Amino acid sequence: MRLLIWGTGRIAETVWNNKIDGEIIGFVESKKIKEKYMGYPVYGIDEIPEAWDFIIVASNFTDEIHQTCLDYNLDMTKVVFLKRGRNSLYNTDKRIREALGEINYTQYAEEYGEWRNTFIEDDMKKYLSLNTRSNFDIQEWRLYPIIKDKYRPNGGFDDYFWMDLWAAKHIISSNIKEHYDIGSSVGGLIGHLLASGIKVNAIDIRPFVGECENLYTVTDDATMLTQFEEESISSLSAMCSLEHFGLGRYGDPIDPEAPFKCFEQIQKKLKKCGKLFIAVPVGQDGIAFNAHRIFYADTVVSCLNQLKLVEYSIIRNWKIEYNIDVHTYDHLSEAGTGLFYFQKE
Repeated sequence: MRLLIWGTGRIAETVWNNKIDGEIIGFVESKKIKEKYMGYPVYGIDEIPEAWDFIIVASNFTDEIHQTCLDYNLDMTKVVFLKRGRNSLYNTDKRIREALGEINYTQYAEEYGEWRNTFIEDDMKKYLSLNTRSNFDIQEWRLYPIIKDKYRPNGGFDDYFWMDLWAAKHIISSNIKEHYDIGSSVGGLIGHLLASGIKVNAIDIRPFVGECENLYTVTDDATMLTQFEEESISSLSAMCSLEHFGLGRYGDPIDPEAPFKCFEQIQKKLKKCGKLFIAVPVGQDGIAFNAHRIFYADTVVSCLNQLKLVEYSIIRNWKIEYNIDVHTYDHLSEAGTGLFYFQKE
């Protein structure tokens, strides 16, 4: 099958790396800027050759490309949109699996919430042919098909893993008996601390569900921390939580100043010699609404000017770069996850 790949960006590169089984005859750009990509010719919209079996749209601009295909009277039964849009449909042509290759096709089916004609059907047939235990026969009513995990690497060493481990090591080694936290992962940092025998007071604007020994939960607005006296906290953390404040994502009120108000409150609530551990996305100051903010590392340091910066490290490319200068990655729009260890003098 002769295939055109629409897109020359990150998604197209991923598709290429996953190995297309069909014959690629070229790439398409909505606004042509390249002559070649991956060694193949690149076509503008007006240059698309006639002899092709499928166009594989490997781009996030699904809706725009969908409309372009309609405007140019392309056969929509032969256009496969790997990313779902408002009007794009899952193409049920069984030849697409052969054309895309197993990994690309599985990820395509996952995007649309489909599992028919994927490896799951093959695996079911094999399981049924091998199973001899009637109690463990596959039942239609009990099907729970999950296709997303087969071709994904183990995601254990992501930024959340490293930041929680980093903070836990510092906090546990300080021999503190009681710690306070604002919005960090209960299953990550807080779990580490509880396992080490540290009492944790977890603060979140959302109510907590469930109970755990040594975990004390406080529903409070961290921009005010009204339930805590000034200079009352010896050890405090906020791991990838402050960047979300005031964006409404977690049901909090819209407030552009929310994280900066929290910075002020943190400084007031910490005792002399109190320790603070923060993780936030770092790079150039900006906002990816309503997901999170990005901070210059120096913005965080400036906002916490009553505290001494003991350590600044960063998580990049699945590892921690320790004790770097706060301006190291100022040129990047989003450099990674910054790890800040402060102490109140």
